[in-house]
Amino acid sequence: MPQPGTRETDDRLTPVLRPVRAGNGFEEALEQILQVVRLGLVPGGERLPAERDLANRLGISRVTLREVLKVLQDQGLLEARRGRYGGTFVLPRSQAPGEDELRRRVEGVDLEDVLRFREVLEVGAAGLCAAHGLDDERAARLRDALRSTHDAPLAEYRRADTLLHLTLAELSGSPTLTAQYAAVRAQVNDLLDCIPLLVRNLEHSQRQHAAIVGAVLDGDADGAREMMREHCGGTAALLRGFLG
Repeated sequence: MPQPGTRETDDRLTPVLRPVRAGNGFEEALEQILQVVRLGLVPGGERLPAERDLANRLGISRVTLREVLKVLQDQGLLEARRGRYGGTFVLPRSQAPGEDELRRRVEGVDLEDVLRFREVLEVGAAGLCAAHGLDDERAARLRDALRSTHDAPLAEYRRADTLLHLTLAELSGSPTLTAQYAAVRAQVNDLLDCIPLLVRNLEHSQRQHAAIVGAVLDGDADGAREMMREHCGGTAALLRGFLG
């Protein structure tokens, strides 16, 4: 019988593990390893491939990989063991908390539809703000909203993040877009409440927020749209990983 971590185990992962894109490396790596666990490609009690192999497959540094594995350990999905036969092991699903609650929260929600509609609205709003330009008062509102996300304690971060995105939607000049975005953002927040706040992801989001706001204020519509698309992609990767 093959031992955990052998070539047979590695081959099982080939359909799922692939090099991540540069913009959202942490989030996409987390999504892929969550898929490995949730699909049972490495059964409970078996060991994941070595860190070096996983990092190479995903195209990320071992430092980033360890941050991903630490998140999944904290969620009760993986366990790190030391010693000669150590490594990172998948815990049996019965030991993973919150499965029933997650299923209940997302039942009846078309995750892909929500994520696609959110991206269309967000990317459109950022592009409109940049293309039409903001006067001094509106630019100050956007800067203040961005500053609030930087200053927010962890428990208040999601509210500040929501207000920044709602401000962008409002400043686009389309009341219909703003109303539609408020509705879809409420759905997104319900889904985000099902997954943990990850400090690494929040730091990455903050850099993306700054880049989006910078592009908007510079009147760079293409840049604003591209950065917002990347930003939405990071959130989507996390939600697909935990809830998909």
